[in-house]
Amino acid sequence: MDAPNTSAAAANEQRLTGTTKAAILLTAVGVDVASQILKSLPDRDVERISLEIARLRNVSSESVERVLLEYRDVSLARNFLAEGGPGFAQKALQAALGQQRAEDIMFKIQAATDTSAFHLLQTIDTNRVAEFLRHEHPQTIAFILANLSPRKAAEIAGELDDKIQAEAFYRLANLGELAPDVVAEFEEIVREQLGPVLTKSAVTSGGVKKVAEILNSVSRSAEKVIMESLTERNSELAASIKNLMFVFDDLINASDIDLQRLLAQVDQKDLVVAMKGASTSLQEKILGNVSERAAGIISEELELMGPVRVSDVEEAQRNVLDVAKSLEESGEITLNPVQEQVFE
Repeated sequence: MDAPNTSAAAANEQRLTGTTKAAILLTAVGVDVASQILKSLPDRDVERISLEIARLRNVSSESVERVLLEYRDVSLARNFLAEGGPGFAQKALQAALGQQRAEDIMFKIQAATDTSAFHLLQTIDTNRVAEFLRHEHPQTIAFILANLSPRKAAEIAGELDDKIQAEAFYRLANLGELAPDVVAEFEEIVREQLGPVLTKSAVTSGGVKKVAEILNSVSRSAEKVIMESLTERNSELAASIKNLMFVFDDLINASDIDLQRLLAQVDQKDLVVAMKGASTSLQEKILGNVSERAAGIISEELELMGPVRVSDVEEAQRNVLDVAKSLEESGEITLNPVQEQVFE
């Protein structure tokens, strides 16, 4: 519970360009190491990075820490890839860093080594991609969202109009595997607008699971609009999606032992803010599964906190759920325990 809260630092990191990150990294490692690294780079890159180093002003310690951690994680990922391939790397990173962080790192690695336009989209500014998609057919939007990580897809979907969101998610929920010739048509669109060629052998699938993964990462208001629209069009489809989703309030169904394991791993600041938007029954269950001292501290912080922005509550809840899903992936907890019939 005492791990540092990195949400603000992560937001700052997302605003840094690759060149700026390289400049920060070289500044952090010192002159001797930096000079050796620069010797191995093309002249064009040396000029760009050197210019960026000269421009650096007042870089926060949080930004430096995030850049160094990203470098460590990417290096770790490359080692895992060399050792056992993508599948091994994915599992090893999930065990070490959690599912969401592992997924983000793998997409960055693939974007640097793969010619797939969708891996490129993973690294491009969200607003730029959203602007491109606003003028595309909902089927194209659905196809592209299916090929992005859930978090990136959620960020992009959040920038789209409600009507476009709803239609794209409906099509995404019904999207199955696509043949190479159909993929080639999408490839042409992405190539013209955003660069590298999408490999013709690529085959993707959407479906209700993909929609549920994305909706778990969008804002609560966006989720509500999309689910209401899907329910109006196809209530059975919407129900299938809802059954696959897991939201913060669903922690009420977790067993006491699983909840205790989760609460031992989450950041207390995230937990308190997340609880601000939770039901009374869930708040009571959480307080009942921590020590008496911790319960007193959390209750006091909740009372003194005052109004909190909805976006901050949603972000804190997502941070807690990221930890929960990571623990579930490793088999340490069960988020959706099967309710067995009990005979009296």
